[in-house]
Amino acid sequence: MSVIDIMKACPVIPVIAIDELAHAVPLARALVEGGIRVLEVTLRTPHGLPAIRAISEAVPEAIVGVGTLTRPEEFDAALAAGAVFGVSPGLTPTLIGAARSSGLPLLPGVMTPSEVMAAREAGFRQLKLFPAVPAGGIGMLNAIAGPLPDVAFCPTGGISQATAAEFLACSNVACVGGSWLTPKAAVQAGDWDKITALARAAAGLRMSGTV
Repeated sequence: MSVIDIMKACPVIPVIAIDELAHAVPLARALVEGGIRVLEVTLRTPHGLPAIRAISEAVPEAIVGVGTLTRPEEFDAALAAGAVFGVSPGLTPTLIGAARSSGLPLLPGVMTPSEVMAAREAGFRQLKLFPAVPAGGIGMLNAIAGPLPDVAFCPTGGISQATAAEFLACSNVACVGGSWLTPKAAVQAGDWDKITALARAAAGLRMSGTV
């Protein structure tokens, strides 16, 4: 799948940090049951890659990606674990090279118009605005849409269930990223019904943008 196809597959991509590997598969199943199939499993904990492998094997309906890519060697490791796309908080020449050599579709992070232009020059037209709210949120997205209308965004960082629809209404937003779908208390308690309910509400959001 291309990055834009992955972005358009779900209005919300949950940003998942796995603290206990045993939670990975039931969490993924709960999200998929609620209609959220695209999952970004981050490398913020030591369980990231094992969780990607476990979900890829046990939940074939899920589209599993790796998040928090910051080093070139992580690309091949993520592919070996079963990731089908990657997400990074920023973009460097080294990461550009790793994305090209590995073939892993990458959604790189940007924060400023100059970074958007640099990413576009490197061949990336689907980007993650991160951290979205501190970077200017909806105002920044609308401002960028004027001079750079051919770039689609997945804003992530500070977005909540209450504000997701406002971001999705932006003409250059294809989806949003957020951690509210996987609250730590619910995950620790194994309250998968709550996760499914949050996923179902997120899956019901509609994108009114034009990307």
